[in-house]
Amino acid sequence: MALTDGLDLIDPPAYEPAGPPHESWTELREKDPVHLCKPPGYGPFWAITRHADICRISKDPETFLSDPGIVMLDETRSKFREEDQGLGMMKTIIEMDPPEHRTFRKVASGWFTPNALSRVDAVVEKSARDTVDKLAGATGEGECDFAIEVATAHPLRVLCSILGVAQEDEPYILEMTNQLFGSDDPDLQRKGVDRAQAIRELGLEFYQFFAKIIEDRRANPRDDLASVLANGKVDGELMGPMETFGYYLITFTAGHDTTKNAIAGGMRALVDNPNELERVRVNPELVNPLFEEIVRWTTPVNYMKRTASRDVELAGKNIREGDEVVLFYASANRDDEIFEDPFSFRIDRDPNPHVGFGIGEHFCLGSNLARRSARALFRELTSRLEHVELAGEPEWIQSSFVVGLKHLPLRYRITPTS
Repeated sequence: MALTDGLDLIDPPAYEPAGPPHESWTELREKDPVHLCKPPGYGPFWAITRHADICRISKDPETFLSDPGIVMLDETRSKFREEDQGLGMMKTIIEMDPPEHRTFRKVASGWFTPNALSRVDAVVEKSARDTVDKLAGATGEGECDFAIEVATAHPLRVLCSILGVAQEDEPYILEMTNQLFGSDDPDLQRKGVDRAQAIRELGLEFYQFFAKIIEDRRANPRDDLASVLANGKVDGELMGPMETFGYYLITFTAGHDTTKNAIAGGMRALVDNPNELERVRVNPELVNPLFEEIVRWTTPVNYMKRTASRDVELAGKNIREGDEVVLFYASANRDDEIFEDPFSFRIDRDPNPHVGFGIGEHFCLGSNLARRSARALFRELTSRLEHVELAGEPEWIQSSFVVGLKHLPLRYRITPTS
């Protein structure tokens, strides 16, 4: 098998049939872990596939920049981005470099500490309980599309609650979120004769929606994240409108889609590994390490792109100033130099130094919220799940950036509420 040109690594349609290209990554880690790719329709990039190299790059944000962009775009999407006067103008912390990134990160970082997040426990636990109760119904038996009815619904309720989105608006905000992160999937993307116009309309709708929440929280602040962001200050001044909007948007969309995909992929792993499911069912304390293994196993944020600010040597290769490097976190999380038996799903894996939340400067700000949300759901679900099996073939989202299952049909039996 010839080493890849990179198209199977970053082209969204390549992910729809079977998910991430682990076979290609395994070969690259063994033969050429810093591999120059020249995929048709895209610019050249270096594929970084080993855990150690990804950690090195991630801890050197002065050399490897985020500001030029974090996603690989083909020629068509690059043109959209250049012409976009909506989402393309948005400024988010994941596309900022130091010192700007650290300044803007501080606006919300205090709200995401484990102690501060205790304020959302009641919402998280109620959402988990209500979600599983709805599955159980009166008889405890049924079928569902777990990716939509559970993995989507639970984190959506939690994020809407802390970001000031009314419950009746959840279906609308979910539709927009799917259109943003599923923009390459024909089943999820916004329909429109002109693709660029559809993206511009999506950006405008997001802005108009969150602008109302921002206005309300500035006039009537509450003890929620929506108020923290609406009133966030940088250098003593309120954040600009695009920075404020960007904070809302990235918190909601990135926080929802990554957690959703981890939950769906984690459930698929438990179905495929019934002995592991039984272990956590009889020992609820295993829910914490279970979720860490789920994040390693699913790695919803598949990659991040960085741009070299200077010439640098990496694994014997000369990276030139301006070169783009793509950090494949999902590959790093299967690196057998770091993980024993990396292609086995083991809920008590210890240590588990996965990079599913990133590492270094851009370590996921919402990681503690994701952990709290998903653990609550799996604790409620696994303690009541008597039987589960596939009721159809799972389907993958046509996406290479935020990766996960679009559909997960299950047949189950759950202990109903007494």
